[in-house]
Amino acid sequence: MTAELLGATVIRQLASKLGITPTKKLGQNFVIDPNTVRYIVDQSHITEADIVLEVGPGLGSLTLGLLAQANKVIAVEIDPRLSGELAHTVHRFAPELADRLTVIEADALKITPEQLAGVQPTSIVANLPYNIAVPVIIHLLESFPSVSNVLVMVQKEVADRICAGPGSRTYGIPSVKIKWFGQAESAGNIGKSVFWPAPNVDSGLVRIKVQPRQGNRTKVFSIVDACFAHRRKTLRAGLSEYAGSAALAEAALRDAGIDPSARAETLDLPHFVALSDTLVKHTG
Repeated sequence: MTAELLGATVIRQLASKLGITPTKKLGQNFVIDPNTVRYIVDQSHITEADIVLEVGPGLGSLTLGLLAQANKVIAVEIDPRLSGELAHTVHRFAPELADRLTVIEADALKITPEQLAGVQPTSIVANLPYNIAVPVIIHLLESFPSVSNVLVMVQKEVADRICAGPGSRTYGIPSVKIKWFGQAESAGNIGKSVFWPAPNVDSGLVRIKVQPRQGNRTKVFSIVDACFAHRRKTLRAGLSEYAGSAALAEAALRDAGIDPSARAETLDLPHFVALSDTLVKHTG
């Protein structure tokens, strides 16, 4: 099926009707270019079998494109004005797709499976404010293990950090924590002009192919935080307080097959998983 997509004029009319002035606080930058919506939907790789969890649908630009491609779209919107209007917008522009939409007024950082009433999403598509992007992704992937595919639009700098590999200047905590859930890769860049209001920075699309988890998430994330807390120090020095002493840190590092003089940005996810196991063995 196809849906009539929203352009700049309609987006502004809807916002005016609702008395909405996009705010930086909520990260509200609405996509006003139908071609960009088509590109995002194409890059999401969703099919008619997918149940899509869309975070931050806003005025419905992307929602309409997703509804035309997916089996069902569950739209999670924190702003009550937007969540209350979304179904009306779909009825107006794509009435034959309206039964595919469920709208949930909720904070994406707090949403639970119970709020989906047993529905298990297979994909996540989201346009995320940069300051909460990584926490939202982690919360959703932890809460909804049925998800196998993710496509998020975030600030370009955040996209680069998520997709970075060991040794890269942008490699850090977000890179490793997202990798614990799956393989992240760039799915393209989005310019400023396709948004209203236009942000100060470009955006990037990140695709995450969800994979089996390695190790205990709490332990692994704790080690990742500890290692990068002192990223300019060697791992032996940086982990000495966490392990209880430099000697214990060195023993755990060597047991995990890691050079104690290495630094956090040189380690890949399997190193952190191995280190979380050996630190437990050496420190109790």
